[in-house]
Amino acid sequence: MKKVIALFILLGVGLLSSSCDLNDDAPNFHFTTLSVVEANVPESFELNQTYDIEVTYLRPDGCTFFEGFDVAKTGETDRDIVVIGSVLSDGDTACTQAVEEVVAILKFNVIFTGEYNFRFYAGTDANEDAVYLEYTIPVVPTN
Repeated sequence: MKKVIALFILLGVGLLSSSCDLNDDAPNFHFTTLSVVEANVPESFELNQTYDIEVTYLRPDGCTFFEGFDVAKTGETDRDIVVIGSVLSDGDTACTQAVEEVVAILKFNVIFTGEYNFRFYAGTDANEDAVYLEYTIPVVPTN
């Protein structure tokens, strides 16, 4: 009986030590910004309402995946919005090179009156300066 238990222990240790390489600590992905093509914003907002804003961005290849939005509050009602993606970089994955437009939903809750100013990151220009798509949406009184 002791030999059977010892055999199972040795077999288990052998499987555990060969099943994963603990010395491989190289990252297999990195984060990147994705360029916005357009945003479908409403003509106006109502206070204390939540809106689904359709954001169309460019997915540059088959190894880039949507991760979410980075929304920076630059003023009380000013927002800079960047689409964040992750890119597989393990080297073993074959990626399609086709660029495609993809739509993601940004949920936005209106908590201030006045006007909201949105700037969606659309990439960089020839001088490597950031380019933004800008939208201004007024908050209208509710009846």
